[in-house]
Amino acid sequence: MDGIRTFPFPVELSLGGVGMRVGRMGAGRTWHAEASSAPLERVHRIDFHVVMLFDDGPVRHMIDFAEYEASPGDVLWIRPGQVHRFSEASEYRGTVLAMQPGFLPRATVEATGLYRYDLPPLLHPDEAQLAGLRSSLAQLQREYEDTATLPLSLHAAVLRHSLTAFLLRLAHLAASSAEAARRQSDTTFTLFRDAVEKNFATNHSVSAYADSLGYSRRTLVRAVRAATGETPKGFIDKRVVLEAKRLLAHTDIPIGRVGAAVGFPDAANFSKFFQQHTEMTPAAFRAELR
Repeated sequence: MDGIRTFPFPVELSLGGVGMRVGRMGAGRTWHAEASSAPLERVHRIDFHVVMLFDDGPVRHMIDFAEYEASPGDVLWIRPGQVHRFSEASEYRGTVLAMQPGFLPRATVEATGLYRYDLPPLLHPDEAQLAGLRSSLAQLQREYEDTATLPLSLHAAVLRHSLTAFLLRLAHLAASSAEAARRQSDTTFTLFRDAVEKNFATNHSVSAYADSLGYSRRTLVRAVRAATGETPKGFIDKRVVLEAKRLLAHTDIPIGRVGAAVGFPDAANFSKFFQQHTEMTPAAFRAELR
């Protein structure tokens, strides 16, 4: 492998060419046209969102080195860029939604927390929440499949409204814990987190992030510690280590190039940094997973 395969949203497979798909999970279902050459059981990324609501289980699914086990009624939310893999041993039954972030207005993307990477992918709705999610998703599916009664522009507009209604329910579920709600309300941490996600490969400096966001270093330290329990430097380093692990585990890119890809042009410095945070050299980490 030269890198981790990233699949774009399959517009050609969606009804009417709109920026979303929704339907039943099952054998033979896929979200790209190259299923035979790139089966979903191999690690890959997607540049769109996938939400799976399970009718059966248990289902095991790997996302960024963590194995999640979903039961009937659980929801798995995979966000763009996350490395994941379907399980050959699990039967995926239920409803799956795939959507491009660009299909929705920016305000809706913000309101529904589409880029809340700090929230867990696996969600456990209670009975009332599950009933609401199922009803909303069923309505969205009906609108998606009804391509005959409205012109395409109106069809897309109705889909956006129905999708927004479902995502607002999902976002409320994802943020329902006290810790998640506290993180969501912390604008300083949210801005810092988003900046790190965008720039971690080239910027490891806490002071540089503070300056670019217009905060003092002390304010940034307080906000990040309140939201995560760790320092801004620890948060940045954790994100760098995660990306390095992704590339070491799932690609054959030379270790020196992996280091360069996460902001360490000097291979020795990258090896020292990685070993400091994982107690393993990059080579040993890669070898252990092969």
